Order: sequence, then C-alpha cells, then structure tokens
Amino acid sequence: MGLVRPTRWPAITDGDRAAVTRVLDRGVLSGAAAPEIRGLEAEFAAAVGARFCLATNSGTAALHIALAAAGIGAGDEVIVPALSFIATAQAVLYEGATPVFADIDPVTYNIDPADAARRVTERTRAVVPVHLHGLPADMDAINALAQGAGLTVIEDAAQAHGALYKGRAVGTLGVMAAFSLNSTKNLPAGEGGLCVTGSEELYAGAARVRFDGLEPPSKWDPGHPLDDETDGLATLRGWMYLPGELTAALARSQLPRLAETTARSQRNAARLSERLERFPGVEPPAVPRDRTHVFHKYRVRVDPERAGVRHSAIALRDRLLEALRAEGVEAVRWQTAPLPAHPLFASTSGERYPNASAALDSTLVIGSQSYPLFAQPLEVVDAWADGFERAWNAILT
Repeated sequence: MGLVRPTRWPAITDGDRAAVTRVLDRGVLSGAAAPEIRGLEAEFAAAVGARFCLATNSGTAALHIALAAAGIGAGDEVIVPALSFIATAQAVLYEGATPVFADIDPVTYNIDPADAARRVTERTRAVVPVHLHGLPADMDAINALAQGAGLTVIEDAAQAHGALYKGRAVGTLGVMAAFSLNSTKNLPAGEGGLCVTGSEELYAGAARVRFDGLEPPSKWDPGHPLDDETDGLATLRGWMYLPGELTAALARSQLPRLAETTARSQRNAARLSERLERFPGVEPPAVPRDRTHVFHKYRVRVDPERAGVRHSAIALRDRLLEALRAEGVEAVRWQTAPLPAHPLFASTSGERYPNASAALDSTLVIGSQSYPLFAQPLEVVDAWADGFERAWNAILT
C-alpha cells in the first residue's frame, strides 16, 4: 500500500479542545441541569427532530432508561435481534425482563420482522430493532407488528446517527430511541449516550430513572452550581446515569460535524462498493432504496460458490482476512457469534438463528474501530480497494 496511512478515529479539533477548556474554565463538571448537558440535549433533539432528549453516561444506559420508562419489568419479554452488540440484550436484563432473540434478514443484517412476529407470546411487551452498522431496520414492518401485538418499539440507534428511513431520521421511528457517544461511533465523545422520545410522559419517567428515581432539578444557579439537588422523594427505582459536562461539551462540539462525517462515510462506501462489486463472490453492503446508510461499519460477505472456490464460507473469510491484513488493509471481524451463543444465554442455546450464524461465518468488516472506513480520505479508500483486489486475486489463483 505504499506510504498511504489511514486516519485514526476519533478526530479531535481545536474547537473540541476549546469546548473542553470552556468547561474547565467554568469550573462546573456535572449536574443534571448544568449548561453543557442541557445544551447537548436541546441540540441533539433538534438535529433528530425529536421533542425530548436525555443525555446519559453510555448508550447502554440510554437504552435502559427507555426500557424502564416504558414499564418493562420482571416476567416481561422483549424481542431483540440475534446479531447486535451485547448491550442490546443486557439492557433488557437490567429490568429483570427476558430478551427473546429473533433472526436477522440475510441481506440487511437487521432484525427479520417475520421471525420477530413468530417470537411474540402473551408475555411480550416490547421490540428493540437495532439499526445495525448504520442501516435502518424495516421500521414499517416492525411498527405494524408492534401495533397488532400491543408492543412498545424502542430503537437501538447506537450505530446509526444521521441515517434516514423513508425520509425520517432514526430516533423518531419508534416510541423511544437510544444512541451511543462511544469513541468508536460516528458521533464520538468518549463514552456517553442519548435517549430521545416524542412522549412527555416517557421523557419524565426516563429522567427520573436516570437520576436515582428523583425528580431532576428544573433550574440551574451559576452562583451555586453544585446545589441543584432535588428535595423530592424517589418515586421509582433509578440509577445515576448522568454524563459529565466534559463529555457533553465534546459531544456538542462534534455534533455540527456529523453531517460531514455522514457524507464522507457514504462517499467512501460508494467508492469501495463500486470496486468490490466487480468481483464474483464478493457482496458489498446492501442499501434498500427507501433508506440511507451511514456505514458505521462496512460489512462484506463472501460466497465461495459464486467465487468458484471449494472453500467453506468460514475458510474463505479467514483466508481473505489474513490476506487483507498482509496487504495493509484494515479488516476485522466485528462480533464472532450471535447473541444467543453467549454463555449468559445458555438456556436458549437450543434455538437456531441460521441467518445470523451464516452472516458471521461469511462476512468481515473493512476498516477497524480505530481506523474506520468513514474516517478515511479517498486515497486510503482507493488503497484499501487495491489491496482487496490483490488479496482476492491471490486467493482465487
């Protein structure tokens, strides 16, 4: 690959440093009503088109407070996809509920609404579609299922900031939604989360869950910035899920650059897909015409039969991964097993999720979390495409 060096993520600018310095100069580092948290909540709600937003200390916490506000509890079941990060299922467990796994669509890698429908029982209370890798799930089908079965829809949009479904922003397609601000994400602030909703009632409930079950302070006095504790009594079980002001300030500084990141991600993905789709047996990410993809991760599938080789899918994937790395191409396996295969869920190990298993057996991700595709200049994208071509041709000869 010559001297072409990939760009490391996240990108920190002088403006980001100034935002953090602003917090330090102010001397206010925390508080539910502190100015950076409030500013981030208002600005992200406006960016998404939601009425309300609550900042949290992680994307997992954002999903948890949404589930809690929706009244999910012990004995309930919540349908989640078999392919996601473990946090999607863990947040359900936090409420004492049971995650019920549904298989995925083999083309989009998102939850299969038909399989989800087969998992509904009298105990099912909610469904959590994950917009995996930045591609919105089939939300019309999910919402139709939820309406028919009386379920609450909570979007896991941790990887999908800025993605659109039929012209609408993810985060506004269900009753509530959770985003992540982890350093790996397209909107990075170190570690944090955002919970959005259009419901004033759910917003109020989630705000109490986030603040130890107490009513959050409604005012902030810059003369007494630490004296904002509420005098109310806890009305429900809660956690301390507030982020710090440094995180909120960094997220606010990053937010205006999200559109630029999205455009670069889509440009890079289009460039790489145009190269990779020329190779028989290589399938770049699919993007249905009714939605946009922000390519938080760029997952490629390999098909031995179409490639004309006698390897198994796993063997072909592993050989390609080794060859790509030898060419200097950033390539990883993101998630190595479906969620139900985790020992935590051993009781469900008898269930089969063929599409999720097949996806993980036959795919790899171009780019890594430290050097993602969406962060790269075009010269790196082209160099990675050249490296992929050399690696692929070497395997086939």
